[in-house]
Amino acid sequence: WLVIDRKVYDVSTFSKRHPGGSRVISHYAGQDATDAFVAFHNDKSLVKKYMKSLLIGELAPDQPSFESNKKKSLLEDFRELRCTIEKMGLLRPNYFFFFLIFLHLLVLEAAGWLVLWYFGTSLVPFLAGMALFTTAQIQMGWFQHDLGHCSVFRKPRWNHLLQMVVINLLKGLPASWWNHLHNQHHAKPNCFRKDPDLNMHPLLFSLGKTLSVEVWKSRFNDRKLECDMYIIYN
Repeated sequence: WLVIDRKVYDVSTFSKRHPGGSRVISHYAGQDATDAFVAFHNDKSLVKKYMKSLLIGELAPDQPSFESNKKKSLLEDFRELRCTIEKMGLLRPNYFFFFLIFLHLLVLEAAGWLVLWYFGTSLVPFLAGMALFTTAQIQMGWFQHDLGHCSVFRKPRWNHLLQMVVINLLKGLPASWWNHLHNQHHAKPNCFRKDPDLNMHPLLFSLGKTLSVEVWKSRFNDRKLECDMYIIYN
């Protein structure tokens, strides 16, 4: 079960066919997923039509619609900021800007290959070609990142199609793999055991093994308590 706008949904079965992957939605089991839902779904009215069959109740009036380890005032400020940004149109993409981004990436990559083709593989042309190609590859990573977030086109389908061209064809990496990991990262940023960017044990972990495990244990106990305290009425 999870909560969105104080409504409780049973996603036990639905999570297996969730378009964003089962892990993303299961990371919010027993928690309020309102902010994650708003951030991940552009067309919320369409998504809510499919959510009606999953609705099982609402939170009782005395139950808070946020997690105990979060500050209510901070959440309210964040939601107000997001509404302001949307009203100002700052989330609307500039198609001409992204067209120029994509065009200059293709030019850089082509230039890298042309330098080697025309001047040969001696040291100076090799270094020049490597600089052009590396710059293009790094920038392609950020461009496909925006496409993976569906930030370029209004329809997710067009974002994913161009993302596959950039990351699959030009970079040689699977878009599905990147989306699977990166969606989890933004669903639970920097949360131990849930953010794949932090799953580097035992070789590397920025916070240290002991601290990270203790933080995870304390948060797990808080989540379990919150889940037990949910009061549902139909």
